[in-house]
Amino acid sequence: MRPKSRITAALLAIFFGTLGIHKLYLGRIGGFIFFMFLFVISVNMDFPITAFMGMVQGLMLFFMSNADFDKKYNRGFITDERNPLNMRRETQLKRNQQLPGQNKYTGSANGGYSAQSLVKVNALKNSGIKKYKDFDLEEAIADFKSGIELIPKDPALHFNLACAYSLTESKALAFRHISLAVENGMKDTERILTHEDLAFIRIQPEFEAFKQSGYKRAPELKNANPEETVTSNSDQLDDTLLDKLKKLADLRERGVLSDIEFEFERKKVLRQ
Repeated sequence: MRPKSRITAALLAIFFGTLGIHKLYLGRIGGFIFFMFLFVISVNMDFPITAFMGMVQGLMLFFMSNADFDKKYNRGFITDERNPLNMRRETQLKRNQQLPGQNKYTGSANGGYSAQSLVKVNALKNSGIKKYKDFDLEEAIADFKSGIELIPKDPALHFNLACAYSLTESKALAFRHISLAVENGMKDTERILTHEDLAFIRIQPEFEAFKQSGYKRAPELKNANPEETVTSNSDQLDDTLLDKLKKLADLRERGVLSDIEFEFERKKVLRQ
């Protein structure tokens, strides 16, 4: 099964919209039947209702972005065939999330925190993960850190922060938040060895000793204050890595890049 073409659908709507052929092409059987019903009414009224509707819908399809068209009409194909990397990343991120009332780092049902705090933290997690997947890493880090201010022992937030810091090559804080995630209840440490976004940390000379410590002893780096390291790296990345990633994400949203092209260009940028 091939994905539907936006241009083909638009042309069918404009030239054959009277009979609703574009609806049939897009797999909207109900819409096709509705067009045929209106076509019969149009003939009796001697007024081209469906021709007018087809023209309008054709123009809408012409001006719709490729991304929006794919989300609406090629959802199954795009999700399953064209973008396995994003599917894998989303699965990894969901696996790291903890929902209110299911915190594992304390013995109580809600971790000793108010329901309001748990709701706020969950909202910050979701917001941060969305920004993270869009490569708005600075804003994602800000959301994760805000969540940690409310619940300091949330292992999922620490792990997500570690991944974000790894992508920005801020290894001091990446090591630190991996150790905090493990210290506060992260059991599946295999993710540290397999998560794609921690690749930068795994190639560091300090990683093997860190692994031998059970990921609980963050290595002491030359800069005694890891926050200073991250600030310095972030300033440089604003004009290089982060800027390029944001531009790629914007091009994908506007339909200039397909998902496959986006992933190819993203990997090129991250390898630089």
